[in-house]
Amino acid sequence: MNTELIIFDLDGTLLDTIGDLAVACNASLALRGLPQHSYDEYCGFVGNGIMRLVERALPEPLRSPENVALMRADFVRYYTEHIDAHTKPYPGIPGLLSGLAQQGVRLAVASNKFQAGTEKLVRLFFPGIPFSPVLGQREGVPLKPDPAVVEEILSITGTPRDRALFVGDSGIDIATARAAGIRSVGVSWGFRARAELEEAGAGRIIDRAEELPALL
Repeated sequence: MNTELIIFDLDGTLLDTIGDLAVACNASLALRGLPQHSYDEYCGFVGNGIMRLVERALPEPLRSPENVALMRADFVRYYTEHIDAHTKPYPGIPGLLSGLAQQGVRLAVASNKFQAGTEKLVRLFFPGIPFSPVLGQREGVPLKPDPAVVEEILSITGTPRDRALFVGDSGIDIATARAAGIRSVGVSWGFRARAELEEAGAGRIIDRAEELPALL
């Protein structure tokens, strides 16, 4: 095997989180008497962190820094309390992760979700999987597609770039891998269209979790 480390995106790749993200954001909008959004709309809102999610959800005239900050605080409070109400792993993911770990492949998570939420979801849904490290959005660290989070993971794990692989469901993930100089695999089951992965230059695109081991 040429791959020693696989870095996974979380939302849309390992976990189907859009239901809880949508409910939490709509709850925050409802507090303000503002229009709410559909599941499909939220699929286009996510991927760039919570600040961008709530900014996109707000009506354009209300997207001031102050309103976005207040909305984010309400969202995080609600979402943290209800984080697993609708969320679930995608088909085949638990078995894939267990098999990779048994083969000795190192596993890590790089997400644009806030750090506490990222850690909580990994603990809840993958308690037996040795992810290390698990990194989300943190103050002072730029979000994907900036390669900073990948560089941090490579440093922590001591993995050469040519032995690392990034797996994600969006053009942001593919761009992150490219910026970090590592290989990428796009997954078609997430929040974004296959065309986005193709346009971003994904090394390969898979339709089922069981296809990944053959690409390592």
